[in-house]
Amino acid sequence: MTVARPADLFDREEEWEELSAFVSDLTPGLRIGIIYGRRRQGKSYPLRRLAAATGGFYYQALEHEPAQALAELGGRLGAHLGVGRLALANWDEAVSSLARLAPRLSGAIGASPLGMAPIGGGSIFVGPAVAVLDEFPYLLERSPELPSLLQRSVDRSKEENWPAVRLLLCGSAISVMADLLEGQGALRGRVHTNLLMRPFSYLDAKRFWGLDDPRLAFRVDAILGGTPGYRELVRSVPSSLGDLDAWVVDEILSPASALFREDEWLLGEQRGMENRALYLSVLAAVAGGSGTQTAIANQLGRSQQSMLHPLDALVRSGFLEKDDDVVRQRRPVYRIADPIIRFHQVVRHTRVALFEDHRGVEAWADSQSSFASLVLGPHFEQLARKHVRRVGEALFGVPVVSVGTTVINAKHERAAHELDIVALGPGTGPGRRVIEAIGEAKLRELDGGDLERLERIRTILSGPGNARIVLASATGFTEDLVARAVGRADIHLIGLDEIYAG
Repeated sequence: MTVARPADLFDREEEWEELSAFVSDLTPGLRIGIIYGRRRQGKSYPLRRLAAATGGFYYQALEHEPAQALAELGGRLGAHLGVGRLALANWDEAVSSLARLAPRLSGAIGASPLGMAPIGGGSIFVGPAVAVLDEFPYLLERSPELPSLLQRSVDRSKEENWPAVRLLLCGSAISVMADLLEGQGALRGRVHTNLLMRPFSYLDAKRFWGLDDPRLAFRVDAILGGTPGYRELVRSVPSSLGDLDAWVVDEILSPASALFREDEWLLGEQRGMENRALYLSVLAAVAGGSGTQTAIANQLGRSQQSMLHPLDALVRSGFLEKDDDVVRQRRPVYRIADPIIRFHQVVRHTRVALFEDHRGVEAWADSQSSFASLVLGPHFEQLARKHVRRVGEALFGVPVVSVGTTVINAKHERAAHELDIVALGPGTGPGRRVIEAIGEAKLRELDGGDLERLERIRTILSGPGNARIVLASATGFTEDLVARAVGRADIHLIGLDEIYAG
């Protein structure tokens, strides 16, 4: 028996199906689900609706001391049960109370989500009791015993055949939530649902923001990404490219904007990242184009070894992505994972005094060169790779296993060629790479010279005529390149219209 999806929930079909299946599972005992993701991804929104739809208990924790948290939880839980405030002496009692919630029942008149017999007759079992602890890391920070207490309740509920209870733990501190599942964590092997709430895809973000022009949708996505919560923090949506500059200055880069220091707030809420200067410096280096561990270390004037911990922490927390060279499988490249982090590092940080002095128009104009090369350029490359991954089978006639980047050394030219797009096909595995396509993705207009370069690289990689060639441009293609591509099944020209086609 599934839970009907709320009509006001945009997208998130897969996430809702997973949550619905979890709370509809009739297996007796306490089962735990974990939902995590960066702040403003819309985690609480479906959880509140899930609790309402199932007559469940929803509690959003605050940064309180344990005694305060227990008192508040006892008050909320008692009100939910209709018994008045519960005096919870410690977290052991709190966990036991949640783990022993009565199942959902229904009867002759009305329904009883609290497990009490309804008016007018007997009752029948409908489903497990549902409880949500939102902002769980706030509780965990001052009460580290919580995972062990939950572990004990899960185990006892199986041994003693307790009623079915589904407890959902939610948090924005990605590394903290991930730690619950890893290594020697108390909950390892005892979590039945592990749901990472990601930003909307660029296609869904375009629909969510109501943007018709792919050029405008691309720029908004390069600034804000697919985080749905940002829509509530701006007063308006740009209606055309002509509105974009004023919108960015007024809604994103104004000191009064809620998004003005969003990158710093996001970093500040992550536990275990007290040395903010170091982590911000690493992010600045990566946003500035230093993608390897060596280059980042050189930018910061540190040893390569000293970069291992901050890079790993930023990857685990969702601030950086670590991608291996898809052909050589070594020399990983680090990229900014969240567009708004990159945008602020490139545009605001170096001009913060101008923005704070309300000289936003001047500062934004000054940033246009770096905005294009360090924000729009990398973002377009990423969208082109996602597009090839999404429609690769239709383009090439074979499934695409993965899409990434590589660097090809041409010894006879004494040069190294970077490829923005490398699509691997079936048969790819350890020690073997089947290259279905190689490509270039650039903001600028592409021409015949770009095609010739890729044809030379294709010969180095796999001999003439094997891999397809993809040329992706946010601006367009010269007449010469379009003419050369006509009638050639091995050449694919991709623009923003193709990338944003549904």
